[in-house]
Amino acid sequence: MAYNSDNIKKNLLTALEKSLGVVSAACKKAKVSRQTHYEYYNNDPNYRAAVDDLAEVSLDFAESKLLQSISNGSDTATIFYLKTKGKKRGYIERTESEVKIIPEQPFFPDVP
Repeated sequence: MAYNSDNIKKNLLTALEKSLGVVSAACKKAKVSRQTHYEYYNNDPNYRAAVDDLAEVSLDFAESKLLQSISNGSDTATIFYLKTKGKKRGYIERTESEVKIIPEQPFFPDVP
């Protein structure tokens, strides 16, 4: 059986799914170079769309882990979630600065 680019792409997509989108790990598993992956990604719109969909799945997985940490009582995870997803409700850190304006003074005062 000839090992054509369609087979390589299929193997890469499977490896990307298993590695949660980590390109280096997927390329190693599929036994192709990172350059091959990026050539396919840049030149094949269908491959690009499939890779981008896998990236969304990976993000969903990470978000589910974050929500699981929140459910387990992690204060850090809760704070992170509120800072990123709760901005419109006011959960955001802001830095306040006080500026004092000093009246303009000559750089070289008149010397008597």
